[in-house]
Amino acid sequence: MEREDPLERIAREEREKNEKKHQGPNNLRKVVTILAIIAGVLFFGLGIQTWRSFRYSGLVSELNEEKDSLMFQFQSLQQDYAQLSSDYESINFALDSSREEINLLVERLKKTDATNRAMMRKYQAELGTLRSIMRNYIVQIDSLNTLNHQLTAEAAAARKEVARSRAENANLNKEVEALSGQVKAGSALKARGLRLEAYSKNDKPVDRASRVARMLVSLSLVENAIAERGPVRVYVRVTDPAGALLSDGRGTTFTIEGQTLDATASREVDYEGEEVDMSIYVNSEAKFSAGTYVMEAFTDSGLLGSASLVLRQ
Repeated sequence: MEREDPLERIAREEREKNEKKHQGPNNLRKVVTILAIIAGVLFFGLGIQTWRSFRYSGLVSELNEEKDSLMFQFQSLQQDYAQLSSDYESINFALDSSREEINLLVERLKKTDATNRAMMRKYQAELGTLRSIMRNYIVQIDSLNTLNHQLTAEAAAARKEVARSRAENANLNKEVEALSGQVKAGSALKARGLRLEAYSKNDKPVDRASRVARMLVSLSLVENAIAERGPVRVYVRVTDPAGALLSDGRGTTFTIEGQTLDATASREVDYEGEEVDMSIYVNSEAKFSAGTYVMEAFTDSGLLGSASLVLRQ
């Protein structure tokens, strides 16, 4: 074997030593770079996951808010239907059917998850349909009221004719009597927007019995061109969950069809044929308890309408 020159061997060993020194830092930099890339990928993935989680949480919150808004609209529609009435049996029957449908939809909506978008859209569509139906009811009632006014004018003309020829036409007298009956029904006062609410000592709306200081009845006497003008006293009777009439200690009474009834409270307003908004405070000698309170409003001519209020414990 040929022996290596000592000088060449020393030079070769120096070269190998220098190469190892340079390879060490280069390998370390490669490892650090790879670890940094891996850490970046993991951090990016974690960020994406966090963003998705936050976005989903926000979406669920938004959907719950939309459901609450839809529930509020249904409940408002319930109140509107509850206050809508007419003097015609066929319309009242249809109104009762629509009220039952709304009540059923409200119960179903309560049990439906807000994330069920298909059902939410269906409830929204049902809400629009029921609103459209209510507008049709209002148009029908207004049309019938217009017809009632026309009958009133016809009755007035018939009365003049009777004054000139009462002895000549007995059949005309019968027609006038029938029309007069319709006029009387049309001239009776009507009310809308009947509400019963509870307030605290600070005049803030409350729904807990322990916080109630008094109640407030709100209503509007509707416009009626043929109704009698002048002072009108409205009486309210409020019964507690046990069916007992609330009393403010004043002993107010009124008479309906020969029957004398006790009133919880009353108020007189001046009625000139145009719509009049009014409120009546209801105080009670007894403490308010949890349950359903029922209010009925009257004039000396008859019942105006009713409303109810549920107080929590």
